[in-house]
Amino acid sequence: MKVEIVERPALRLASVRHVGSYMRVGEAFQRLNDLVTKAGLSNPDTKLVGIYHDDPSTTPEDKLRSDAAITISAKTKLPAGLTELRIPAGRYAHTTHLGAYEGLGEAWGHLRNVWLKQNREKLGKGGTYEVYRNTPMNAKPDDLVTDLYLSLK
Repeated sequence: MKVEIVERPALRLASVRHVGSYMRVGEAFQRLNDLVTKAGLSNPDTKLVGIYHDDPSTTPEDKLRSDAAITISAKTKLPAGLTELRIPAGRYAHTTHLGAYEGLGEAWGHLRNVWLKQNREKLGKGGTYEVYRNTPMNAKPDDLVTDLYLSLK
């Protein structure tokens, strides 16, 4: 796994919360899509983002918290049903996962449990998130491209 340390800008997001298995976060993305489409918030610069608040190796599956989100500008007003989230600017470990979403857990596990220790890095306060360069709506599972970001101190 190729990992690089990058400086990331702050992100303002419109989100829908999901509690439960990370493998079912697609339900929140569907609700997000419905709200975003109805409100006309999507544009060519919009990025689709998944935020994962808990470590599934230490948090019970029914308590895992995640958010399905899109990037929005500072001036965008949020319609009912969407919550504003902010990801702070800062230093992040970045890797790109190629392939089906089922492999993301293993990629995150390696990043958190192997790469951090090998590189003597510590988790930062910015959390973890994914940016989806494409989706199952426009790509086959083997062709999915997902950027993973892990906040560092």
